[in-house]
Amino acid sequence: MQTSWVITIDGPAGAGKSTIARMLAERLGAVFLDTGAMYRALTAAAMDKGVDLEDVESLLKVFETTSFQFEHDGQVLRVLVDGQDYTQRIRSPEVTEKVRYAARPPAVRSRLVQMQQDFARRFPKVVTEGRDQGTVVFPQAKWKFFLDADVLERARRRQKDLAQSGRYVSLEELKEQIENRDASDRTRSVGPLTAAADAVVLDTTSLTAQEVVEKILQIVGSGDGGS
Repeated sequence: MQTSWVITIDGPAGAGKSTIARMLAERLGAVFLDTGAMYRALTAAAMDKGVDLEDVESLLKVFETTSFQFEHDGQVLRVLVDGQDYTQRIRSPEVTEKVRYAARPPAVRSRLVQMQQDFARRFPKVVTEGRDQGTVVFPQAKWKFFLDADVLERARRRQKDLAQSGRYVSLEELKEQIENRDASDRTRSVGPLTAAADAVVLDTTSLTAQEVVEKILQIVGSGDGGS
């Protein structure tokens, strides 16, 4: 896999990865790769086709029977499934609840990693975020960052995001969900959540998204150079 350059931003849920990756891509004139959208697209397609999400072979067949298209649309990754716009569909609560089934099986993750690499090949500059971007998907990336934050602060951020979409979930419930997700992500056999050995680790607990972006830009500079 070769692109002009790649910046990877990894970290747990609520650390600010998506927001910061979008802002950074815009500042650097790069394409933002939302890897979570790909996991969600597979999940939504499988659900809509009535596939048993716990059956790995059935999940793998979805790749063969479904057309997935991912188009760069400003700061949004536009998702088409069999020609239909799934960009909003993949953000539904039911898809969010089930996406873990696409993240667990090694064979499924392998196909999604290939999908991410194929997307990145299409563009000269890419900012990508996820949980294994610097360790598995783009191990040769020139710049790698790992964002983290206190779990309570991450729960507060998640609560705020949900409130903006009209949903209220208690802070305690969100904290528990995040802790469970962290445990699952860190202990899975393939692509576990961990900072790459050469990643810059940033604690975002007391920083605004803009402050984190500025810190990264100080390291990255203008973004010139190879990956």
